[in-house]
Amino acid sequence: MRVCILGAGGLGSVIGGYLAETGVDTTLIARPAHADAVNRDGLRIEGVRGEHHVRDNLSAVSNPADAKGEFDYMILATKAKDSETALASADCLKDRLKTVCSVQNNIVKEGILAEWIGDPAKVMGASAIEGGTLEAPGFVKNHVTVPTTAYFGELDGTVSPRAQALADAFNKAGLGAKAVDCIQQVLWEKLAQICNASAWSVSTLAGNDDLTFVDGMTLREGAEHYVAISRELLAVYSALGYEPQNFYAPLSRLKDVYECKTDDEAVQLLLGFGERMKAQGYAGRTSMHDDVVRGKKTEVDYIVKPFVDKGRELGIPVPTVTAAYRIIKVLDHYLD
Repeated sequence: MRVCILGAGGLGSVIGGYLAETGVDTTLIARPAHADAVNRDGLRIEGVRGEHHVRDNLSAVSNPADAKGEFDYMILATKAKDSETALASADCLKDRLKTVCSVQNNIVKEGILAEWIGDPAKVMGASAIEGGTLEAPGFVKNHVTVPTTAYFGELDGTVSPRAQALADAFNKAGLGAKAVDCIQQVLWEKLAQICNASAWSVSTLAGNDDLTFVDGMTLREGAEHYVAISRELLAVYSALGYEPQNFYAPLSRLKDVYECKTDDEAVQLLLGFGERMKAQGYAGRTSMHDDVVRGKKTEVDYIVKPFVDKGRELGIPVPTVTAAYRIIKVLDHYLD
């Protein structure tokens, strides 16, 4: 199997590094400094799976034109806002790709890929939640994972050999994966989960750069705000014909909130979740919260706005989500 990762920063390098370690011929398409370091010294990964130093089966380029040969899969791993630029730079690869997919946090990525490559049959649905940050050229941290961290499936609701093959490769690499016949639901539930955490964390915590997820989740007012956002997202998600499955348990709490009979029960559930994270020493932030802290433009229009728009389309009130969206858009206006 040959795989290339377009936009191999933190997440893309984590995925690519683990795949290469188990024999998958992997090419990272990354920024020049990172690509140079990987080619010179290999890729170092530290985190939840221990320490890894990957040299074999791994190469890196900064220009897609320098990627050699054909690829069974191209995985798009840039920020959603960088998709257009990244894909334009990779036009030279189109005829050398058998299948393309994306692990980005949005619901439009498959359509964007289909338009780019010109053949929807080459596009496969994919969804992943795996924490990866680029700490320095050639060095990434893998700080978050879950038992099933990736899902693959066809957009027509079938499980194909190519979806199963990529899931098998991920599993061999220690990245728990499944090939499923409900990838569209996985994509919407993942977006709801990411939207819940992102809209909540930025609208709750962004006024103090020292605050992390736990600092808000262990306060009743913070848990109440989280539940209010969850209820609105679940209303939209349910109206699409889905019932929460917690695909990314134990990080996801949508199914748990959905099954609570009262808001107070849900608040108590989340307060307990926050206390357990605190006891475990968790001090993380969502990617969107990190973007605000670092002064970078967020992906609010890809992560939060779809639920504002879908709520309006379906006639479902989402006032808390809309308020959070407005708050983040104001902050976003002043970010680079």
